[in-house]
Amino acid sequence: MGGGSNNSHNIDNGKYVRYTPEQVEALERLYNDCPKPSSMRRQQLIRECPILSNIEPKQIKVWFQNRRCREKQRKEASRLQAVNRKLTAMNKLLMEENDRLQKQVSHLVYENSYFRQHPQNQGNLATTDTSCESVVTSGQHHLTPQHQPRDASPAGLLSIADETLTEFISKATGTAVEWVQMPGMKPGPDSIGIVAISHGCTGIAARACGLVGLDPTRVAEILKDKPCWSRDCRSLDIVNVLSTANGGTLELIYMQLYAPTTLAPARDFWMLRYTSVMEDGSLVICERSLNNTQNGPSMPPSPHFVRAEILPSGYLIRPCEGGGSILHIVDHFDLEPWSVPEVLRSLYESSTLLAQRTTMAALRYLRQISQEISQPNVTGWGRRPAALRALSQRLSKGFNEAVNGFSDEGWSMLESDGIDDVTLLVNSSPTKMMMTSSLPFSNGFTSMPSAVLCAKASMLLQNVPPSILLRFLREHRQEWADNSIDAYSAAAIKAGPCSLPIPRPGSFGGQVILPLAHTIENEEFMEVIKLESLGHYQEDMMMPADIFLLQMCSGVDENAVESCAELIFAPIDASFSDDAPIIPSGFRIIPLDSKSEGLSPNRTLDLASALDVGSRTAGDSCGSRGNTKSVMTIAFQLAFEMHMQENVASMARQYVRSVIASVQRVALALSPSSHQLSGLRPPPASPEAHTLARWISHSYRCYLGVDLLKPHGTDILKSLWHHPDAVMCCSLKALPPVFTFANQAGLDMLETTLVALQDITLEKIFDNNNNGKKTMCSDFPQIMQQGFMCMDGGVCMSSMGRAVTYEKAVAWKVLNDDEEPHCICFMFLNWSFI
Repeated sequence: MGGGSNNSHNIDNGKYVRYTPEQVEALERLYNDCPKPSSMRRQQLIRECPILSNIEPKQIKVWFQNRRCREKQRKEASRLQAVNRKLTAMNKLLMEENDRLQKQVSHLVYENSYFRQHPQNQGNLATTDTSCESVVTSGQHHLTPQHQPRDASPAGLLSIADETLTEFISKATGTAVEWVQMPGMKPGPDSIGIVAISHGCTGIAARACGLVGLDPTRVAEILKDKPCWSRDCRSLDIVNVLSTANGGTLELIYMQLYAPTTLAPARDFWMLRYTSVMEDGSLVICERSLNNTQNGPSMPPSPHFVRAEILPSGYLIRPCEGGGSILHIVDHFDLEPWSVPEVLRSLYESSTLLAQRTTMAALRYLRQISQEISQPNVTGWGRRPAALRALSQRLSKGFNEAVNGFSDEGWSMLESDGIDDVTLLVNSSPTKMMMTSSLPFSNGFTSMPSAVLCAKASMLLQNVPPSILLRFLREHRQEWADNSIDAYSAAAIKAGPCSLPIPRPGSFGGQVILPLAHTIENEEFMEVIKLESLGHYQEDMMMPADIFLLQMCSGVDENAVESCAELIFAPIDASFSDDAPIIPSGFRIIPLDSKSEGLSPNRTLDLASALDVGSRTAGDSCGSRGNTKSVMTIAFQLAFEMHMQENVASMARQYVRSVIASVQRVALALSPSSHQLSGLRPPPASPEAHTLARWISHSYRCYLGVDLLKPHGTDILKSLWHHPDAVMCCSLKALPPVFTFANQAGLDMLETTLVALQDITLEKIFDNNNNGKKTMCSDFPQIMQQGFMCMDGGVCMSSMGRAVTYEKAVAWKVLNDDEEPHCICFMFLNWSFI
């Protein structure tokens, strides 16, 4: 700026002012406090700072404009430099990947040529080439003599470690494994990285390389602490540590992984981890299982765990120019799929699932940490990102503990009620109840929960994508949840007195979703759910009118690669603290690989038999997403006092069965290839359905003299489907009579679907009510002779074993067009669950 400060000119003359250091300092102080001051604030500055008295107000305004412009330019330049560094590093990664692919192509061309020339010796050719050097190992020399000791001595362990390092590097940057691009993953500057899965190798393997905004030492520190970032890792214990001559570290490690469902045992590993620095400054962390083939030290087997194997895997961490790290990850497992039911084996044979839950999870966690450091902003409810991340870890860990129910954590199984669809566990250990020991007494009562009950089950789902089903469960909680259970759970964690919940149909008022935070690429998000219209529960339970749930959701993006979808929630106080008690419940849906499509359609898991909607023909395909299978795991936890155990157990068992029935109905409705009447869709306008609806309505009017259905246009089937009372038909051909049709209210009352309806007999819903059973059997001849029968109220049972009371019941004979008996129709008025 031209001109001296003592000879300043008016801005209209086109002259500029040269500010003294004191004047600039005063202006900078104001800029730091208020980058865009008002005219009055600038006038005040001139009055308060005599050294600015010779500066025109308009000139000060221009200074602030220029200052803001320079700040914006600096930020933009910094952003562009960061993007340029990222693109340069990504370009380097892509060039290395291209080099690896060229080597792989050369290797395959050589194999092809060899097969053509020597077809009889195909089995003698190795399918992998671990000898080729990569862009990383070029110039490196790893000492791997042919006859080194392979035992539990330090020299033997170092020999195993050197071999593991060589194999890992060849997998990470060479051609030891044939890698194919992860379906749906496109590498680019904004993607998580370059992700690949194995093809045709032993076990399952996944590989990823990407950029991380953390220095290599910090990256290594995080990755070695696997329980902090892997939701599937239960524990990692370092049994022994040895130092090597080259400054590296050998660690003997015992690790346990949670089982993803209730239908398979958990996995554990006994392994060696080797950490070293390479000649180019790169950090390497490689690991492999120790077993009898290595003649290394052994670890005795653990009950409730299957000993699995980690093949040479690990992390290659290279410093990136301009800061950050370039990270290569290889995960290679043999999870012993033989130990799980055949229908679940694809979960343990899927490289895609391994990539999503382990390999990509590590990259996402590192990028999330980097983002938290660069943008330490406070998010929803006054929580910093690190605090919300810790809460999500607690939710996930608590849910995994409930699904697995390890005895060493205090869980013990309760006896079944004769139906092995729902498993009940109780935990009253001091460790489990420490989370409630610091709770304040509520309303002057000293009563507080002394145990936690978990009700859990798994089921097979067909032809409904996990993302769509989970999104529906999240957005339509009233379709499956019971407010009384939520109110009971909220009261229990507050250590307040509460009575057992009494389910009340139709009492759900709604929910308000308050977003908290999103993780990298929105793969997971947290929110607070406020349940509305629960004020009437205060009559039964001493608790505030507002009920809040902390909820974590993942896998709901329908356009993303189909992966595990989870909805985990826990009741919280409106002003919950970071150490507030969290007792999580929820759902986990894991897609089954296409390999399972060849299995028998009659195979069932727990309640899966009610989900099999019949065999599908090849012509039934409704897109690639319409022909899928997945396994859903449900786990609900409730805190309670020990003297209430029997009642709480009965309530929890019935509640989970009702949730299962609701999920079945929802899954059937959302199935793109479903051709059956659905509880959540209007019934299809098939001629048979319309004809049956017309026969039911006509016979009712003939025998009782009044219309069954109110005028609803010309669609009589739609009127019957939405009739408020439960209407259901029994076949006359089968003995005992079985149900063949029910409207929406009838399906809700029986807690079933139209597909599973034909498995329910009339006698079954009165099994626990001999009087009702005898009445129905004795009234059948009268109904056939008289044509109808009006019966007093009573109690029957749903297909899930829940007691249902009804005020009145009407039965009438349904005649076809030839005036011949077709079926018996029942209508239960004003029914409700007890």
